[in-house]
Amino acid sequence: MIKVLAGSLVLAASVGSLQANAFYHGSDNKNTMTGVETDYGTKYLGIPYAEPPVGELRWKAPQQLDFPDNFEATTAGSSCPQTPSVFGIPSVSEDCLYLNVYKPKSAGSFWGKIKKPVMVWIHGGAFTYGEGHTYDPEKLVEEGVVVVTVNYRLGALGFMAHPALTAEGQGSSGNYGLMDQQAALQWVQDNIERFGGDPDRVTIFGESAGGLSVHSQIASPKAAGLFNGAIIQSGAYALAQPTLQQWEYLGAGLAAAMGCPDQSLSCLRSLSVEQILANQDPGPVGWLPVVDGDVLPQTVQAALQKGEFNKVPVIEGTTRDEYSLFTALSFDLVGNPVTADNYYTAIAQAGIPVDAVPAVASFYPLSAYGSPGEAVTALGTDFLFACNSLSSIKLLSQHVPTYGYEFDDPNAPQTTLPPVSFSYGAYHSSEIQYLLGTNGQPQGIYLNDEQKQLSDAMVRYWTSFAKYRTPNLSGAPIWIRYGNNYELMKSLKPTGPETINNFAQTHQCDLWSAVLGY
Repeated sequence: MIKVLAGSLVLAASVGSLQANAFYHGSDNKNTMTGVETDYGTKYLGIPYAEPPVGELRWKAPQQLDFPDNFEATTAGSSCPQTPSVFGIPSVSEDCLYLNVYKPKSAGSFWGKIKKPVMVWIHGGAFTYGEGHTYDPEKLVEEGVVVVTVNYRLGALGFMAHPALTAEGQGSSGNYGLMDQQAALQWVQDNIERFGGDPDRVTIFGESAGGLSVHSQIASPKAAGLFNGAIIQSGAYALAQPTLQQWEYLGAGLAAAMGCPDQSLSCLRSLSVEQILANQDPGPVGWLPVVDGDVLPQTVQAALQKGEFNKVPVIEGTTRDEYSLFTALSFDLVGNPVTADNYYTAIAQAGIPVDAVPAVASFYPLSAYGSPGEAVTALGTDFLFACNSLSSIKLLSQHVPTYGYEFDDPNAPQTTLPPVSFSYGAYHSSEIQYLLGTNGQPQGIYLNDEQKQLSDAMVRYWTSFAKYRTPNLSGAPIWIRYGNNYELMKSLKPTGPETINNFAQTHQCDLWSAVLGY
C-alpha cells in the first residue's frame, strides 16, 4: 500500500503591510481580528481553533478555545509535528491547531450582505506531512467564495490508537486528526459569518489524504451538519480502514519503540516530539483513520455500500497517471529504476498480493508500455486509485448527486521532484496547481496558455459546485451527473473538458474486480 502521498513544500506566506479588520465571534463575545489585505480580498492567518493539544491534552479530542481579544491574524501558525520532507514544513511544535480564512473583497461590502459560500481545504500528505497555509486559494476567492485552510494533527500524534488511550477514551482511540478537522468545521459553523461566509453552504474538499479525510467525514456521524457538499480529489485509495484492534496492536509496538515499554499514558505523554517522530513509522500501510466505533463506526466502504453516510452532493475523481509519483519515489529516486528483472517486485510493492502478481503482469505486459516505469505506473494507478474511485462514485451516485472526473494533462508541470526515466504525466497531486497556489508560487505560474484555460474551467467548476451544488452554472462545458444508466465522467484536458464513457475500460476495472474481488 501507499506509504507516502504527495503534499507540497511551501515556505510560510509573507505578510504584507496592509491590514484589515474583521470580527471574530467567540462563545460569549465579539473580538476584533486584524488580517492582511491582498489583491483579491483579505486573508486571516494563524487563527487558533482549539486549545493546543499539549501535555495532558496530547492524544485527546480537541478542546474548545476561548478566543483572545484583538487578535493579530497576520502570521501563519506552526505546522503540526513532522519530519523534513519535500511534502511539508518540518516542525516539532504540538501547538499547531490553526486555520486560515481568505475572503473576497466583496464580503463585508454593501453587496457582501449576501453571505458567500465557503470552501474548506483539507491538505494531503499521507496523514504524515503538510499544513494548510501553504496553499493559496486566490483564484477560488476571486470567484466569490470564502476559503478556509486547516491544520490537523498528523502521524502518531494524530492517528495512533493504543489500549490505554482506548480505555481513557471510553472505548475508542485514534482519529485525533479527524476530530481536529471536525473541530475546525464547527469553528466555521460558529464564526464564518463574521468573515462574510454562509455556514449553510460549506463545501469540504481535499486531495490525497485530504481526499480520504473528506471521505471519512462523509462517513462520520459526528460530522453530520458540518458541511453541505464535498469534493474528493484522489482520496479513494484506502476505503477499508483498519480496525481498532489492529491499530491498538500497532500502537503498542510503537509505544515500546518510542521509549515506553510500560505502555503507560504518563510515559506516552512525557515523550518528546522528537522521540515520537523518530519512531512513528507504522510500516508499509502508512497512517490511516481507524474504525474506532465512535468517529468512524464502520469503514468508508461499508458506509457507502449501506448508504449510511452524510448525504451531500459530491464531486470525486482522480488523475490519469496517479502512481507515477510513487514509482519515482520508490524506484528511480532511490537509484533503482524499474526493469524487466525487478518488474514482479515492483508490482508487489504496489500492494498486489504475491499470488496475484503473475496474473497482473500478464494484463500489464512490459511490451505494451514505453518503459517498465510506465507499466508500473499504469497498474498502480488502476489498482489503488482509478478503480477504487469509480467504485466510490458508483456507490455515492445511488444516493446523492455525484459528478465523476479524471484529470488528464500529460504535461502537467512537475515542480517538486527531479526528472526520472519516464514521464510523470498527470501524476498524483498534479491537479492542485490548477486550483490553488502551491510551492510558494501563485496559482498557475507554471502553466501554458492551454493549461491556464483548463485551470480557469476547473476553478469555475469547483466554485459553481460550492455555490449551487452543481458544476453546471460555471460557463464551462456541461458536466453530466454520473448515473448507473449513463456512466459518464468529465475528462479534464488542456484541449478542453470533454465527456468520456470509457473510464472503466481504460483502467481495466473489470480485471481488478475479477483478480482481487473489487
